[in-house]
Amino acid sequence: MREQETFHPYEDDELDATTGEYELSERQALRRVPGLSTELTDITEVEYRQLRLERVVLVGVWTEGKQSDAENSLTELAALAETAGSQVLEGLIQRRTRPDPATYIGRGKVDDLGAVVLSTGADTVICDGELSPSQLRNLEQRTKVKVVDRTALILDIFAQHAKSKEGKAQVELAQLEYLLPRLRGWGESLSRQTGGSGRGGGAGGGVGLRGPGETKLETDRRRIRHRIARLRREIKSMTTVRQTKRARRSRNAVPAVAIAGYTNAGKSSLLNRLTGAGVLVEDALFATLDPTTRRATTSDGRLYTLSDTVGFVRHLPHQIVEAFRSTLEEVGDADLVVHVVDGTHPDPEEQVRAVREVLAEVGADRLPELLVVNKTDATDEETMLRLKRLWPDAVFVSAYRGRGIDELREAVERQLPRPAVEVRAVLPYDRGDLVARVHRQGEVLSTAHLPEGTLLHVRVGQALAAELAPYRAGDRLTSEERVGAGR
Repeated sequence: MREQETFHPYEDDELDATTGEYELSERQALRRVPGLSTELTDITEVEYRQLRLERVVLVGVWTEGKQSDAENSLTELAALAETAGSQVLEGLIQRRTRPDPATYIGRGKVDDLGAVVLSTGADTVICDGELSPSQLRNLEQRTKVKVVDRTALILDIFAQHAKSKEGKAQVELAQLEYLLPRLRGWGESLSRQTGGSGRGGGAGGGVGLRGPGETKLETDRRRIRHRIARLRREIKSMTTVRQTKRARRSRNAVPAVAIAGYTNAGKSSLLNRLTGAGVLVEDALFATLDPTTRRATTSDGRLYTLSDTVGFVRHLPHQIVEAFRSTLEEVGDADLVVHVVDGTHPDPEEQVRAVREVLAEVGADRLPELLVVNKTDATDEETMLRLKRLWPDAVFVSAYRGRGIDELREAVERQLPRPAVEVRAVLPYDRGDLVARVHRQGEVLSTAHLPEGTLLHVRVGQALAAELAPYRAGDRLTSEERVGAGR
């Protein structure tokens, strides 16, 4: 791990931003104990709760692009596996035009994979792609160990890191939708009858078990469908609350800035630097899932919000995008997207492409974008020059050291939407509440104090302009007012 990318609170005077140290210590204090059962109480023998990710071998299929692209993808898979709590023993890549429909890698290579599993003592194989149910079953039968695909791995990490009620519900929904077509039991346990010789035929029954019944597999599928329907209702009700909060901010004409980017690019670190939010910071993929919104003010006193969002990754599972759609809508409804890029990543251009692909799925590709290259303190000079040529309008910062944060604030302020209506108004001195709102929600161009009240020349939204209408000053100012307005 690069030490520069990990926060160490209290060790450096420059590190004055909070990093969620209490939440981080709580997460580190509770770790998985390998070998203990985590069976569900209402849906038994569901395999996604029984993932054993301890000693793993990684397998990828290189179908297009350069060899470095395939290696970067497998390196990212290794980081995902380590985040899930496993030890990576070996990584294998096979060059093919497309994955084998039956075994993902070539059938002859499956024997080689089995030999690697046997020699390393691995208990799990993780494939760098989403496997079909038949591919999972065939690989497990041939290798004699548990097989997990990239999607299941990411879902497992999300399940570990989800904290809020909404986040947990979204993750469980994504897991169940992924699991439903892949549901199967250990051995033949799920093919036995729970009833008798009804829908499943008479052979699976026995003494005392004949009569109407259904297979254990059908029972689990029915329960999962009911659970999915219930979770969708719960998430829909939570979405209503989120929409109400967004509508309130919109009604008050508060601009919204969304921080988006690849996982582990430093989004939470930037939010902490800009607002002192105290969001958890950890050198791990998908360390924070729950969106955090904090208030900030511009140099001229205007209020706006900054929202941290879930990190993206290449080939982000569509179940996650669907389940987190209500959360990702925070990005779609923003006035500006601050797109954070990891300057130390081997392929930052691919990171940017993957993030923009997900943003397009939620309709955020039409929004103004401010590109921010983070971790410049750990980026070599040659890479910095290349990225500056590639993205001349980007802001280069180090959230770890606090470098470039002032430039980032100025860049955000420049791209915030300006209030539409220009107004001159003289507000009586007993309307200090209205003066404060103008400063908070509008852009103050000039101020003067007159005997009858405060003269404001401002740009404000339509709603606030209507409230200022009774106090509008004439277009022509007296010489005293003109001198006062110039001060």
